Amino acid sequence: MRRLIYRLGAHPKRSLRFFLCGLALFALSVALIALGYFYQAWLQLPGLVILALALGVAGYGYLGIFANRFSQVLSARDAAKAEAKKAFDEWK
Repeated sequence: MRRLIYRLGAHPKRSLRFFLCGLALFALSVALIALGYFYQAWLQLPGLVILALALGVAGYGYLGIFANRFSQVLSARDAAKAEAKKAFDEWK
């Protein structure tokens, strides 16, 4: 599990780019759905398809951002644990 978290969080800039692209696609899909509501109903269909794609891309990007933050927490916890063990061994 840790390996997967480190692999997903390895490229935070790429994850942010995925998230922002998904966000832009989401805005486009909302615009198409709104235009379809007010003008031509067939515009809602591409809006829904793009919405599904946007949610997937943004979700993947967000997962990468979260994995990066969580891997930093895991690394800090491991470092603190090793430091505490070293201090305890020196105290003995």
